[in-house]
Amino acid sequence: MMVHGHVLARLRCNLQESHYCLGLVMKSPDHKTRPTRVALPRGGTPRMADDDRKRRNEPGGPGTAVITKTKPQTKRPNLYRVLILNDDYTPMEFVVHVLERFFGKDHEAATRIMLHVHHHGIGECGVYTYEVAETKVTQVMDFARKHQHPLQCVMEKK
Repeated sequence: MMVHGHVLARLRCNLQESHYCLGLVMKSPDHKTRPTRVALPRGGTPRMADDDRKRRNEPGGPGTAVITKTKPQTKRPNLYRVLILNDDYTPMEFVVHVLERFFGKDHEAATRIMLHVHHHGIGECGVYTYEVAETKVTQVMDFARKHQHPLQCVMEKK
């Protein structure tokens, strides 16, 4: 059963099975606190001080306890396309080498992408999360500069 983003589960303890039942309880509803295991005493209800029990008019006998467990809402990370731009000076063989070395392309796929860049002015090398795409762009640009080629590599949000 869902209540305000929490899943309610009923836990019944059997007196013959064990002295304690283990459950998950969230410390706070902000989804940042990790669940902690708590031991429920025999009977399944958490023990309270006698004063608390009297104020709530609850018996301390066996019964059913309600334990909430929050389902985390995970969001998929944004993806970024890594693109190589055409220029008139970088050799085709160097572009193929870059695609094989930094993007894990086989020779045939690298050649296909290089020809696409040559004919259309731009070509997609791969799609990655932000940090990975940024690293690949930096690696390609540094490698091209090291070998004195004006090859341009950029990233854009997909």
